[in-house]
Amino acid sequence: MADIDRKDRAEFEVPLGIVHSALLEPFRTRLFVDDETVVDAEITYDSAHRGIERIMEGMPVQKGLIITERICGICSHVHLWNSTRMVEKGLDIDVPQRAKHIRVIGNELERLHSHLLFLGHAFEILGHETFSMRLFMLREPVQNMLFLISGNRVHYTISVIGGVRPRCDIDKAKKKTLLNMLNELEEGCKNFANRAFNDSLIASRTKGIGVLSKDDAVKYGALGPTLRASGINEDVRTSVPEYTENFDFNIIVFDNGDVLDRVAARAYELFESIKIIRQALETLPDEDPMNVDFEIGPMDFNHSYNEAARGEIYDSCALDDAGRIKNYIDRTPSMSSLSAMEVSTIGDHLTDASLIIASCDPCLTCTNRLTVVDEGAGKEYVLGPDEIRHMARGKRI
Repeated sequence: MADIDRKDRAEFEVPLGIVHSALLEPFRTRLFVDDETVVDAEITYDSAHRGIERIMEGMPVQKGLIITERICGICSHVHLWNSTRMVEKGLDIDVPQRAKHIRVIGNELERLHSHLLFLGHAFEILGHETFSMRLFMLREPVQNMLFLISGNRVHYTISVIGGVRPRCDIDKAKKKTLLNMLNELEEGCKNFANRAFNDSLIASRTKGIGVLSKDDAVKYGALGPTLRASGINEDVRTSVPEYTENFDFNIIVFDNGDVLDRVAARAYELFESIKIIRQALETLPDEDPMNVDFEIGPMDFNHSYNEAARGEIYDSCALDDAGRIKNYIDRTPSMSSLSAMEVSTIGDHLTDASLIIASCDPCLTCTNRLTVVDEGAGKEYVLGPDEIRHMARGKRI
């Protein structure tokens, strides 16, 4: 939360949002400035809250899980995959290795298109329209690869309980096409990285700007590339068996924690995602990608973690005797990373604030939370996942 003393010392307050050309998502930022230097910031979210967790309550699990894909249009696959694997773990359902490979391919293609989307917007904010347009052009083949696999460019619906949909299987012809497209994409990403990170104008706008220290990244709960750009080597994929048992990849970590490192972290992760997809295609097991030998029934509370493009996601729920969803909880990374951006703006010029905030790649559409307003005390506070879970089970906080 913002510090009262810093606010009191500020000369002016400059509001930003909820709608602004430099903001990628609808949230409101209060910037407290002194002689055009930001001395404090306060970000308010929740304008896009849709109550998806409540909507899912009581739905048959196969129907309800489809809604998890609608949590976000950018990272839709990982939401469906993570919720599906949560149920598979809870009901002890075996998933064919071929299906696991295809799910990983979907997740890494999604990471590619998400990072390229972020980079395109980042260079737009920097005023480098040429780079921005070329990055959106690089993103098109990724969308085409997702369309080739699933038949859709946004909501792919690859994962289902027990494996992947038959239409999302990858035959020899698709495999050859995907590998060729990956080779071309990799060359395009190399050309972009070589030019962008040797550009003195880009370095002058991003190097040393919006520094998020390692301690603050941990203290304020930054996740994903935002956390790794501040020197913390943490990636949930290193604890997900679908990754650790089959694929070799590097975790991209930078130490300066500035805007340049947050942009570079996502740019260099492009090559790791391409590496994982190539491995998955070349080692795709020859078997049926779907197991239908299971029954849906009661399930105690179970959970699953995974690494989305923006960082750690968490899904948890239980099922009643008829296989209907009870107390669904979904936690996404944007709110934590945006909170960390509040402190990273302090000490920088007002004109850099929107760039700094956008450098955590926020996606608020997929952020569910609960804010409690105490009118008597004149205060409000946000409940965390554990507190919400206790409330959902009918327990007092």
